[in-house]
Amino acid sequence: PYFEVNGALLSRSIIFELHSLQTDDIKRLLRRAVEDTERGMGSYKVRLTEDALDFLADMADGDARAALNAIELAVLTTERGEDGLITITLDVAHECIQKRDTISAFIKSMRGSDPDAAVYYLARMLNAGEDIKFIARRIMICAAEDVSNADPMALVVAVSASQAVERIGMPEAQIILAQAATYVASAPKSNSAVTAISEAMDCVQHTKISGIPPYLQDAHYGGA
Repeated sequence: PYFEVNGALLSRSIIFELHSLQTDDIKRLLRRAVEDTERGMGSYKVRLTEDALDFLADMADGDARAALNAIELAVLTTERGEDGLITITLDVAHECIQKRDTISAFIKSMRGSDPDAAVYYLARMLNAGEDIKFIARRIMICAAEDVSNADPMALVVAVSASQAVERIGMPEAQIILAQAATYVASAPKSNSAVTAISEAMDCVQHTKISGIPPYLQDAHYGGA
């Protein structure tokens, strides 16, 4: 924006230049993410090894969002050990970075209405041993976020597929996931639901809450 905004506006503005975070900043952020029980994932009981921490902080390249996405993915896709902890090792961190790229490509393929690419990246995830429940969750999210009411059946298919894969398991679950992924990829797209709730949440958080209009209140009780 600094190079695009009219100079007259710039002279009347306060300009903030954002720099990439330092590696130590990212490390503190990751530690807080796995330890904070209120705003982080402390309730998951995660143990993050030092070499995994160093790797994830380095791979983030100063981007806090990339670091948080990576650690969240690592926690959600790693089995809990016999000690009751989810241990994020260097090997897990390496796998997480690869998974993140493949999952991103999978979601973008569905969002971009390319069923062939969606099935290809689905196959890559399955071949790598990705959790079928995790894949099913991503399909459900895409159905609601990217298809929405342009085709309400997309969410119905995605939810049914999620329930089916848990009951059936592999290898047959791959057929169910392929059906759901290609349906969502082929469906018309709309972001109406995510836009609507985002605007409504912004309204609720930044405007004064008024009373409920009388014609919307419950009148089905004595004396109403």
